[in-house]
Amino acid sequence: MSAIKTITAEQLLEKINKNEKFKLVDVLLPSSYKKWHIPSSINIQIDDIEKKASEYLDLKDEIVVYCASSECQSSTIAARKLTELGYTDVTDYKGGKREWDEKNFPKEY
Repeated sequence: MSAIKTITAEQLLEKINKNEKFKLVDVLLPSSYKKWHIPSSINIQIDDIEKKASEYLDLKDEIVVYCASSECQSSTIAARKLTELGYTDVTDYKGGKREWDEKNFPKEY
């Protein structure tokens, strides 16, 4: 199994600020997403990745997934699942919502 690419909070913020074309996916529960999420992200919870990925994502999309924190494994699991489904450009933002919040980066509510 090949290693999943990762991205730092600063790199992700730069991509958002530059309006780069990519899909940012929050893999947590909808209740967590509704509380707040990283700007421009969509919510596909981890349990629905296989069923819903094709509704929101194209196989060639650049995709960044995130979850709650570096201790949470949901984003890494989601990245692996997406790769197994044939998505070719998947990156894991391991710091997740906790690190994003600690850095006082922008949020959407």
